Amino acid sequence: MNLDPHYDVAIIGAGPSGATAARYAAEDASVLVIEKKKVIGVPVQCAGFLPKYDELAELMPDSDLPDTFRYPDSCVYAETKYQRFIAPTGDSKQFDVDANVLDRKRFDLYLAEKAVEAGADLCIGTRASAIDGMSIEISGMWGSRTIRADVIIGADGPSSLVARSAGLSTIEDDPMGVAHAVAYDMTGVTIDEDAVEMYFGRNFVPGGYAWIIPHGDCSANVGMGIRSAMCEPGVTFRDYLHRFINEHPIASGKLKGGEVTSFIAGIVPVGGARQKTCAGNVMIAGDAAGHLIATNGGGIPTAMVAGKIAGETAADAVNGRCAVEDYESRWKSEIGMQIGTSVYVRKLMDGMMRSDPMMTAVMNMISPAHMKAIQRGQLPDAVKRLLKGMQKRIG
Repeated sequence: MNLDPHYDVAIIGAGPSGATAARYAAEDASVLVIEKKKVIGVPVQCAGFLPKYDELAELMPDSDLPDTFRYPDSCVYAETKYQRFIAPTGDSKQFDVDANVLDRKRFDLYLAEKAVEAGADLCIGTRASAIDGMSIEISGMWGSRTIRADVIIGADGPSSLVARSAGLSTIEDDPMGVAHAVAYDMTGVTIDEDAVEMYFGRNFVPGGYAWIIPHGDCSANVGMGIRSAMCEPGVTFRDYLHRFINEHPIASGKLKGGEVTSFIAGIVPVGGARQKTCAGNVMIAGDAAGHLIATNGGGIPTAMVAGKIAGETAADAVNGRCAVEDYESRWKSEIGMQIGTSVYVRKLMDGMMRSDPMMTAVMNMISPAHMKAIQRGQLPDAVKRLLKGMQKRIG
């Protein structure tokens, strides 16, 4: 593959954030995307639940949404209409959410294709091994070489090399802000095809929630987001997943007889955005920057918005229209409130999750409309008073 020795913008990572950054930066700058995976979107590390465009506009009302949120139907496994919360007692509440369940391989490939169509160069099967100022050492399918770039965007996940190279904090600095997602794709299950279900309970999923996300045709993604600091000693994440599938009084009946077709695992940074997301000629976005909604672990919408902002800022910076550090205020003005509020709520809920009776009481007192608001990283005053009151009772 013929690569230029110098680019205006280099982006490490071709996931939703990196590919979106490339698509927008390439409109007015030369762009190289460096992706370690040999096949875009493989392995899958996400369940792929994504609210539809109008829902996203309500979730992020201050954002200029990327046009790639209007993706082809070929990227969709299934459509869902509701989110349903199941308390530790089995009581449930639901609210309307029009959403798609994505085929992440097709979706990620679609985003990468849009970046290439805009003019970006894409280098797959290649790792960035060292970054020093404008220099990036890369090696992989196309050999080893040094690339120089005026601006570098790190969209390389929670343990970001770009962040470490620029002296920016990473998720390792906040153990309670790190969740582990483990999931199976399963077929032959009997589920509600219109609903995404979220299960709570300390015995099955301490410090997080389990989910059943329909894929259509009696198949689903079944998994959980869990934090090691709240687990029983000696019990692994997979142990909890198997316990949920085989022993949960409600879920096990729906999943009985199902066959596992694939295993998915990943790290989810639920500690909020990094204290700084740019330094010198470097920006970080998506999971690398903690750009996700901590109350549900959803990162695709915020990652893509942050990616768009990073790409536009990079192009503006190399063309003398702004400074790289303007990125900080730009993304905060569009999604900062949602991310910050979601972390605040997650911390309030951490104490409740240590007690099933307390968690059940909270869920019984919160209305479906308020549950939906919390899922969006919003905190109505009535819910804030309730959660703070319950927190005082816990001590």
